[in-house]
Amino acid sequence: MMKTIKVMLCPNNRQKTKLFACAGTTRFVYNWALGYEKKNYEAGNKFLSDGDLRKILTVMKSEKEYQWLNDYSNNIPKQAIKDAVRAYQNFFKGIAEFPKFKSRKKSKPSFYMDTSKISFTSTYVKLEKLTTSKKRNKQKFNFVKLSEPDRIPVHAKYSNPRITFDGLNWWISVGIESGENTEQPTNQGIGIDIGIKDLAICSDTNVYKNINKTTKVRKLKKKKRRLQRRVAKKYSKNRKGECYCKTRNIIKSEKKLLKITHRLTNIRHNYLHQTTSEIINRKPKFIVLEDLNVRGMMKNRHLARAVQEQCFYEFYRQIQYKCSWNKIEFITADRYYPSSKLCSCCGYVKKDLKLFDRIYHCPECGLTIDRDFQASVNLMRYGLTA
Repeated sequence: MMKTIKVMLCPNNRQKTKLFACAGTTRFVYNWALGYEKKNYEAGNKFLSDGDLRKILTVMKSEKEYQWLNDYSNNIPKQAIKDAVRAYQNFFKGIAEFPKFKSRKKSKPSFYMDTSKISFTSTYVKLEKLTTSKKRNKQKFNFVKLSEPDRIPVHAKYSNPRITFDGLNWWISVGIESGENTEQPTNQGIGIDIGIKDLAICSDTNVYKNINKTTKVRKLKKKKRRLQRRVAKKYSKNRKGECYCKTRNIIKSEKKLLKITHRLTNIRHNYLHQTTSEIINRKPKFIVLEDLNVRGMMKNRHLARAVQEQCFYEFYRQIQYKCSWNKIEFITADRYYPSSKLCSCCGYVKKDLKLFDRIYHCPECGLTIDRDFQASVNLMRYGLTA
C-alpha cells in the first residue's frame, strides 16, 4: 500500500532562490515540449514520444542559448517532458482538455527529483545539484532542512518526490510503501449524512459540528474581509488608466491575506482529518455516504459560500482512502435515494419535505425525528441491503 507524506521545508534565502530557479526550469521545458508537440502535429508529422523530445533537448543543451540548463539536475527537464507528453496524450484520448502553457505568474511552482538521487536524514533532505561545486563545504548547500524531524523514514523506497511552493512555503511530498492493515472491522456499519448546519450526522448518534460557526473561524473570516477591502482600495488608488500599479504595500497586504487564507484552509482540513479519523477508528464494517449534487448546490447563491466552506469533496476523499487503508467497505448511495424524505419507522416517503423543515413529522405513523439523523439511519440501512 502506497502512502504519501508531505513535509514543509525550511530553506535559507540562497536555497529558496535555487528552488525557484528549478521550478522555472520545469516550466520552461514543459512549455517547450508542449509547443514542439503542437507544431509537430500541425506539420502533419507523427507523434513524438518523451524519449524523442529528450534527445532533441540534449542537442539543444550544447547550444549557447540553452547551456544554462546544464546547471540543473537532468531529472527536472526529463520529468517535465514526460508530464507534457502525458497531458498531450490525455487530450487526444478524450480524458482531458488541451493542456495549457504554464504561466510564470499563475502556475504553481513545482519540480521533480529522481528517487535514486534524493535521500533523507532525520532532519534534512538532500536534493540533487542545488550547487554545481564539488567542494565538500559547498555540498552542504544541497541539504535542505525539514520542519518536522523523523517524519519521513530514512531507509525506505521512495516514489514520485515532488517539491512545490504554495505561495508562502516550500513543501516536499514523497510516496512510501507501507504494510497493509490485516485487521478486519467487526462493528456495525455507519451511515453519514453531511450537511451545512452540522458537518456530519452519524447513524450511531455521533454529531460533528460545523467548524465555520466557531468564534475562531468567524474572527479570521472577518479579518480576511477587512484585508480584502484594504487591498481593493489600494489597487483603486494606484490605478493608471486601464492598468493597476502593484506597489510594495500591496504585495505586503496580499501576503498577509494569503497567510489568513491558508490558515483558514488548514483549520478546516485539520478538523476534517480529526472527524474522519474518529469515524474510522470506530472500525465499522461499512460506511455509507450520499452522492450529493454539489455543483447544483453551488448554483444557489444563498448556499454557495456555506457549501464551499464545508469542503464536501475533501470529506469524501478522506473517508474513501481511509476506508481502503483499514479494509472498510465504502458505499455511495444513489443521488436520488430519498434519505431525508423516507420515514425510518414505517417507510412512508414525504415528497413535500422542504429544506427549512429540520424536524420530520410522519403523517402515517406519527414519528417525530430530526431529519438529518433520520437520513443517516436510512443510509445505514441502505448499506445493509447494498
